[in-house]
Amino acid sequence: MSATSVPLSIYLHIPFCRIKCTYCAFNTYVNLEGLIEPFVAALAREIQIVGQAQPGQTVGTVYLGGGTPSILTPEQMDDILTAIRRNFKLLPDAEISIEANPSDLNAGYMKALREVGINRVSIGMQSANANELELFHRRHDNDATVRAVAAARQGGFTNLNLDLIYGIPHQTLDNWDNSLRQMLRLQPEHVSLYALGLEDGTPMKRWVATGRLPAPDDDLAADMYELATDVLGAAGYEQYEISNWAKPGYACRHNLQYWYNLPYPGLGPGAHGFAGGVRYSTVLSPQRYIQAMQTADDRYDYPRTPATDQAVVVDRQTEITDTLLMGLRLTREGIRREVFRQRFGDDVLDLYGSLIEKYVGYGLLYVDDDVVRLTRQGRLLSNMIFRELV
Repeated sequence: MSATSVPLSIYLHIPFCRIKCTYCAFNTYVNLEGLIEPFVAALAREIQIVGQAQPGQTVGTVYLGGGTPSILTPEQMDDILTAIRRNFKLLPDAEISIEANPSDLNAGYMKALREVGINRVSIGMQSANANELELFHRRHDNDATVRAVAAARQGGFTNLNLDLIYGIPHQTLDNWDNSLRQMLRLQPEHVSLYALGLEDGTPMKRWVATGRLPAPDDDLAADMYELATDVLGAAGYEQYEISNWAKPGYACRHNLQYWYNLPYPGLGPGAHGFAGGVRYSTVLSPQRYIQAMQTADDRYDYPRTPATDQAVVVDRQTEITDTLLMGLRLTREGIRREVFRQRFGDDVLDLYGSLIEKYVGYGLLYVDDDVVRLTRQGRLLSNMIFRELV
């Protein structure tokens, strides 16, 4: 599987939110709803520029992330997807995902999204506990999540992800177990679990720094992760990546593109992408983004557009390192040695044999003739391995 022989995955960043969550460090903005219409036109223009720079590109997945993409109307979603269909070869079975806030979803809206071609929805449940949702300044409660899942099913969605966060200040193992059990009652096809990170510039980090909140307990977070691994496994979910579980056949194809380190153009303000051997990011400001696209010429060096802020050509060693860092996150596949050899011309053990041998000895990596992958214990200590690879 080479970086030039597989369909693209397109990431579209929708930067608008109605409320900024206290833990969020993503490129998101509130009170800018008046920019949504010109933003949609600008995004369609950027799609056109990237598509026309290399005509005939095939696309296997599209992911609308944010931000809160569910702020957009179905008609605006249709405009965006129409631009993709006009400028790329979108596969008939393409996975087209949208992130959504539970409070935005009703059966009519979900039915309209299915009609424009969206076939996977990722709902930001985050917690089933009222005190945790209040701490996050989320604009939904657990009942809203239940209604949102019902709306998605009524709208025809058969591929549904729910997100949960663990390692929250004041969170107990019982609280976490309650969120897991409530999530399982909703029977999603896919589950994403994320340890809370204290990101610069967020209220959550400031509250911890000033003593308003206790710092997350890493040992307790590890216990929560182990509990989730057992509970989800018993419920029939396969863990295929460090933070992701799915029922058989429902692994997220878009995110697999990232973990295989294969091309994914990133479009929209603050998006990151990797395509044409270039890793890049776009301007953060929605206003600057819209202005850049309104004054855009037609021709740019792929995958760059007028909104490109930073771009770096990826050399062989960097691509190898990135492939290892991402691929080791895949808990079942890991690094497939033959695929690695075909892509880079060397066996991964020839390049990193002593490092891999060391962590095999610690019980953190498993190696056979086919794969190099993390053990269950290695998943808890993966960052130590990743730091040494870099």
